[in-house]
Amino acid sequence: MTLDSPTSQAKDLPQTVSPIPCPPIPDEPLTSALARAAGTHGDRVAIDFLGRTTTYTQLAEQVSRAAGALLALGVQPGDRVAIALPNCTAHLVAFYAALRIGAVVVENNPTYSAAELVHQLADSGTTVALLWTKAVPGVLADQSSTAVRHVIAVDLAHDLPVLQRLALRLPIAKARRSAAAMRGPVPPGVPFWHDLLRAAAPLPADHPEPLSSDVALLQYTGGTTGTPKAATLTHARLVANAVQGAAWTGHRTGTETVFGVLPFFHAFGLTLCLSYAIRIAATLVILPSFDTSLVLAAQRRRPGSFLPAVPPMLDRLVTAAEDANVSLSSFTHAISGAMKLPAETAQRWESATGGLVVEGYGMTETSPVALGNPFDARRRPGSLGLPFPGTDVRVVSLTDPSQPVPRGERGELLIRGPQVFQGYWNRPDETAHQLSPDGWLRTGDVVQVDEDGFVTLVDRIKEMIVTSGHKVYPSQVEDWLRTMPGVSDVAVVGVPSGDMGESVVAALTVQEGVQIDLSAVREWCRPRLAKYAIPRRVVLLTELPRSQVGKVLRRVVREQVLALPAS
Repeated sequence: MTLDSPTSQAKDLPQTVSPIPCPPIPDEPLTSALARAAGTHGDRVAIDFLGRTTTYTQLAEQVSRAAGALLALGVQPGDRVAIALPNCTAHLVAFYAALRIGAVVVENNPTYSAAELVHQLADSGTTVALLWTKAVPGVLADQSSTAVRHVIAVDLAHDLPVLQRLALRLPIAKARRSAAAMRGPVPPGVPFWHDLLRAAAPLPADHPEPLSSDVALLQYTGGTTGTPKAATLTHARLVANAVQGAAWTGHRTGTETVFGVLPFFHAFGLTLCLSYAIRIAATLVILPSFDTSLVLAAQRRRPGSFLPAVPPMLDRLVTAAEDANVSLSSFTHAISGAMKLPAETAQRWESATGGLVVEGYGMTETSPVALGNPFDARRRPGSLGLPFPGTDVRVVSLTDPSQPVPRGERGELLIRGPQVFQGYWNRPDETAHQLSPDGWLRTGDVVQVDEDGFVTLVDRIKEMIVTSGHKVYPSQVEDWLRTMPGVSDVAVVGVPSGDMGESVVAALTVQEGVQIDLSAVREWCRPRLAKYAIPRRVVLLTELPRSQVGKVLRRVVREQVLALPAS
């Protein structure tokens, strides 16, 4: 069902608005923040990558030279430039260089298979692809099915401190393993990014800047529920979300140290680390992946003040810090996303740091943050919080989005604000289904709003199970099963079951030495769940499949369950 009807009929629907007014959003491209930071905080460290530092002045110079290199390759405004890199200095430089000349960045998961990566390159119409060396051979093998003219190899070792870079050459097993993890074979004739930068002239100062209305980013989404599609995000949308984030956190310009442990190719990591951090002229401590030993080494070297993360990261980091006797007390703010923040995790983090951790909510389509808990005593672990500055939300009927539901009842969340995307790349039908002409985004998430305006997630509409005509919300079954002794984690999915429609299946991971069967699970669920919501089958897995940011992929769990014998 499209939102065409509610746009004309729902002007008087009750809605929840942000408790914080939205500051004026400047009419400027995303790149203006970097230029401003270089002008006012030029000597401040902009990037710390495993100990190698880059000031804002140096970063602006590197971006200018990288933009010149892209121009030399023939990149024009509107051309798509793909980036498939782990977190590193080169990732940030390439991101801002492409934007500065008016190109469109296409972010890609660097760990994708060659087929997945080639699909996104072809779908986006990418003409230049900046790939870490491990991804180069796979793309070259199928380059003819894309519009890619130039494949550029990026050697991550070039961003390391000199001593670490030299250590990779040592003829010892550890050095060989480290080098193999960072590098792959690059066929002759493929240019290296850092060689192009050395030979490039800086971008002329009078080169036209992109407009705020220009497309800045194609960010792929939908991988947990189907074939990924690209959300089209303009400079204005990305700037708006960075401004909203700065208002929400209250961070002062030129004072913060942000730890970049989330992957930059993901909307959460991209906005908080590549956009928001630069807007407030923060020092960005870049980690190539989340590794507690690397994070603690960085914390000893350059204590952080703000950590965007997911709940398992917070838990693991507190445990590692306790074991290593490393203080986390410099962290005054942390924002958690991608999954529910357990109260126990929040309590552990706040006890360890003395700071605050709040849960936020967003989608790639909202650039991505749309709601968040206040950074004060009102925060509620497990709740999505309140609308971001300048953001409105509505809760409407699951069957008719033109009809509001009373406060406290479940319904689909609709969002409107300056950060909401303009549609899916080359998918007008899907855009019309999700986005109304007056800007209301249909999220596909089922929520409840309490009397104070706090929004709580119930589940995703697409993952709701319908059994014998009853609706079962997987997350509610999962929340109760996680309290069962011996259960480590759980994912609940629906599988076809004849006249019933679907049958509820619980996929469990259990603690070592524990044995759990269907009868025990059903007995545990009886006191708390409706009869139709109690699992009819239990599957034991060694681990649950997760996305790059740790979210359980129910779609993959369902595929695994369907592939197993019915017994």
